Amino acid sequence: MRRLGLIGGMSWESTAHYYRLINGHVRAARGPAASADLLLHSLDFAPIAQAQREGRWDELAATLAGSARLLAGGGAEALVLCTNTMHRLADAIAAATPVPLLHIADPTGAAIVAAGHARVALLGTAFTMEQDFYTGRLRARHGLEVIVPEAEDRALVHRVIYEELVAGIVAPASREAYRAVIARLVDRGAQSIILGCTEIMLLVDHSDSAVPLFDTTALHARAAADFALGTG
Repeated sequence: MRRLGLIGGMSWESTAHYYRLINGHVRAARGPAASADLLLHSLDFAPIAQAQREGRWDELAATLAGSARLLAGGGAEALVLCTNTMHRLADAIAAATPVPLLHIADPTGAAIVAAGHARVALLGTAFTMEQDFYTGRLRARHGLEVIVPEAEDRALVHRVIYEELVAGIVAPASREAYRAVIARLVDRGAQSIILGCTEIMLLVDHSDSAVPLFDTTALHARAAADFALGTG
């Protein structure tokens, strides 16, 4: 079993889901008593969210690089950043140690390509939807055409994530609003929807969409478990 280093806490709601998913895959592969060899550095999300809002990305890069070094020093053989948005800083994290970073966009892109889809829609934080670090990687490495919601819908999706989902609030009205956003993306030709924030899976599932959903949390956790098991 290879040891994984998880950079979590952004938010802890989704990090807890990572922990359960990775261990579930290891149990399925190795038997009922088996569990993953994990190190977890769970950060306080409140100052991180504030720094995001204020654009202090260099400061955040230093924080996450420090987390990577901490986990590498504990014997982690791969790093798993348990958040989509903070992959904006993937290069800084990867440069901090010789330990590989398992990028969240890559198992997502591979699964979409394997499904035969070319035009996909991305839901996530405003940072993920509006900046190029995520959509650009999906285009460059996986050949996907990525669309995002219109401005008003992007604001709604972002607000629900930060005001509700990171606090563990799952509101029926927000589920209906997300369903409407998804429907508008399908009308624009999206063949599938990327749940590109690790909290969105708390709110919607396949019953909420006319096209397939690709849950980045589940795909990333599976890729991490495969690495730990030596099967990926």
